[in-house]
Amino acid sequence: MLKVSEIDVFYGDLQALRAVNIEVHPGEIVSVIGSNGAGKSTLLKTISGMLRPRAGGILLNENDIVRAPSARIVEQGISHVPEGRQIFPTMTVLENLEMGAQFARTRQARQETMQQVFAYFPRLKERLEQKAGTLSGGEQQMLAMGRGLMSLPTLLMLDEPSLGLAPVLVSTIFEIIEKINRQGTAILLIEQNVYHALKISDRGYVLENGRIALSGPSRELLDNPHIRKTYLGL
Repeated sequence: MLKVSEIDVFYGDLQALRAVNIEVHPGEIVSVIGSNGAGKSTLLKTISGMLRPRAGGILLNENDIVRAPSARIVEQGISHVPEGRQIFPTMTVLENLEMGAQFARTRQARQETMQQVFAYFPRLKERLEQKAGTLSGGEQQMLAMGRGLMSLPTLLMLDEPSLGLAPVLVSTIFEIIEKINRQGTAILLIEQNVYHALKISDRGYVLENGRIALSGPSRELLDNPHIRKTYLGL
């Protein structure tokens, strides 16, 4: 579904990603783990067209999207839920959700899609007319994910969905990610909670200093001595 090949990404003269290769196959959950500053968010921003690689390629269903505008990338099936939620705080929950369905095919299915979002996040239905900025942190994360789903993605990219949430909500968010995946949506997950991320993933990549240091089936990564020592504290 998604193939990222040898991308180099810079912020000015500072190189953030070096010859990075990743793949996501249909129906998979793929996690990218690494420390702060490793380049994880940069990777998602590059895939979604917010940043342009200086070298390398990005294919979505064999179509080159490396120079495509972000709106076109969303229309082709990639939805990016960024770190920090980035909802529209002065708009209502309903208005935020509607912002996620701006293309012809998504507008036509908007009511049906919204009911699916409410099935994942029933709390959003209870707060439709509430200003998004007054929601709790967990509710805002649900709204950000719900808005991402409104574009009917085949690939949902999530950047730190559990960041800042209470432990009970962390478990809920990971359960919902698995439910979304079981409905056929592939997931590319950036997550500091390494154990939870790899536990629900099919495969994983370890990004260190802008390079892919390790990759493989998630079960193997969970047993890897470097992962256990560096990221799990075992």
